[in-house]
Amino acid sequence: MNVRAAAAQVLYQVVDQGYSLSAALPAAQQKIKPRDHALLQEMCYGALRFLPRLESIANALMDKPLKGKQRVFHHLILIGIYQLSSMRVPAHAAVGETVEATQDLRGPRLRGLINAVLRNYQRQQDELDAKAVSHDAGKYGHPSWLLKLLKASYPEQWESIVEANNVKAPMWLRVNNSHHDRDEYQALLDEQGIETSIHSQAEDALKLASPCDVTKLPGFEQGWVSVQDAAAQLSYHYLKPQDGETILDCCAAPGGKTAHILERTAAKEVVAIDNDETRLKRVYENLDRLNLRATVLCGDARYPQQWWKGGQFDRILLDAPCSATGVIRRHPDIKWLRRAEDIQALADLQSEILDAMWQQLKPGGTLVYATCSITPQENTLQVKAFLERTADAELLDSDREQPGRQILPGEEDMDGFYYAVLTKQA
Repeated sequence: MNVRAAAAQVLYQVVDQGYSLSAALPAAQQKIKPRDHALLQEMCYGALRFLPRLESIANALMDKPLKGKQRVFHHLILIGIYQLSSMRVPAHAAVGETVEATQDLRGPRLRGLINAVLRNYQRQQDELDAKAVSHDAGKYGHPSWLLKLLKASYPEQWESIVEANNVKAPMWLRVNNSHHDRDEYQALLDEQGIETSIHSQAEDALKLASPCDVTKLPGFEQGWVSVQDAAAQLSYHYLKPQDGETILDCCAAPGGKTAHILERTAAKEVVAIDNDETRLKRVYENLDRLNLRATVLCGDARYPQQWWKGGQFDRILLDAPCSATGVIRRHPDIKWLRRAEDIQALADLQSEILDAMWQQLKPGGTLVYATCSITPQENTLQVKAFLERTADAELLDSDREQPGRQILPGEEDMDGFYYAVLTKQA
């Protein structure tokens, strides 16, 4: 399939049908040549990052919007505009290949329209680009509800958060300490000409100067290293698992944090639970590649009695379901799939899970509450409310008025993440 046609289909599925990019993109990659995979990804990610800007330009160039079965061609136009405005694709190729994509999308009669729209954009680009960023959604590439939330929650930092959300995320590695320590593996990468830098707190983390295919990483297939953002790797830093303990990774898929615990700790048992059978397959795949073993269970974290018959846990890592507003730079579709009302619904779910997991924690045990969100409702306010209603809960390493640590997107080039460390009175 023409790669522009595939990109238009992905955009249509995400924006109009509510599919996640992580589901739509791999399916589309199966339809195109492997050499075009990176191009497809760049077009889809870029168009989703700057969607309101592209929509504004497209609407200005058309007398009436494309509707119904023609909606995929609207998204094809967005892909064409994105190439012309933001990519290094030669203009003649961007226009010609985008027009040619109408054939694969079974709309050859729209060739003339799409050609005219893109040619008109070329002629009026400066004027149209300026008009497209004259409103906040176009200027910042975020929906109005999310901009409002960020401005209210982070009046001093919201612009830097938005800026971080709109750039490509770096590639972070987690070195498997059972094979090499971080410095030893960094030396192996140096020998391969792969430049890296370390993190100030995540002791197994290395950031690549330029992302690369995992097959080029020494020992990847043998489990020497995994891909995981440094902010997620800090879960080990806060959980502090010990040898001989029984540990639960709650909402564990895709299994990176479970694996990190096992790589670093001779635990008595590590249990990984998630309620999504499909996502649990990733847990099994990651554990198999790393030659690690855990008890993997499918179940609803709100009802542990349905899936756990053992005793209480020494430590629980609760990486709660969340809005994922901290990882927008990796998943730009989040901006368009989330709605303002989702935040409170997620906060209510998190509250239920937190209460249920607390009952599974031994007296004297530690629970780390974590999200990849940056909304106070899911993080600081969530933990404050939990502390107020839970008499035997104590907060470690932070103040009850501003509990936990909120990592904002871009901080030491990390994703946005939140951690709060709680202990149960003995």
